[in-house]
Amino acid sequence: MCANYTPATPRHLLAMPGLQGVVLPAQDWPAETFPGYAAPIIVSAERPGSAEAGAPVCEVARYGLVPRWCKDGQQAATLSRHTYNARSETVAERPSYRAPWRERRFALAPMLHYFEPCWETGQSVRWRIAMATGAPFAAAGLHEQWTDPASGEIVRSFTLLTVNADSHPLLGRMHRPGDEKRMLVILQPGAYAQWLHASPAQAVQMMRAAPAERLVGEPAPLRAQPQQSLGF
Repeated sequence: MCANYTPATPRHLLAMPGLQGVVLPAQDWPAETFPGYAAPIIVSAERPGSAEAGAPVCEVARYGLVPRWCKDGQQAATLSRHTYNARSETVAERPSYRAPWRERRFALAPMLHYFEPCWETGQSVRWRIAMATGAPFAAAGLHEQWTDPASGEIVRSFTLLTVNADSHPLLGRMHRPGDEKRMLVILQPGAYAQWLHASPAQAVQMMRAAPAERLVGEPAPLRAQPQQSLGF
């Protein structure tokens, strides 16, 4: 699971291997992301499902996928509080995700690190999970678009995909004892374009746990007030 992460800054994003030529939006985003917050995602410039590979584009979207069939803003807000993570095992079947999955609306969420609760002390302690190299990375996601029937506003949103981590040396230490352990799908930079243009069958094969030696974790208590904007 991942309910909180630090998105890549514009400067970090432009320097990430595998994202050369990405087009940044004019809009900025918060320095720390929680469900309901805006965050950057990378999508293909081509129509979802297209076989042509276009230059990647950065969009700002809501963390917590809003299904296209939501009838109003209240339902959209309620559902998106439960759709910020999607299980890789059931993403193709669940009503909130199956249409964007079928249409290959794959996305990347660039980040510097993300946070998980560790219960080894008997209490929840927030841990920071990052690459051992300290480099920014991208997690696999799925994006969607919903139009608010009341206002006509187009809401772009996304979810992050997770895999089982029960036996993972690092992520298996997170969450409450007895709970299933989950972790984000972290992609190698050389696989970013492949993910954005994958078929559903190819995407299934790419959803794997990152080796523990590529990751590092440490306690990182939550700040009293998340910073709200990075700016450019």
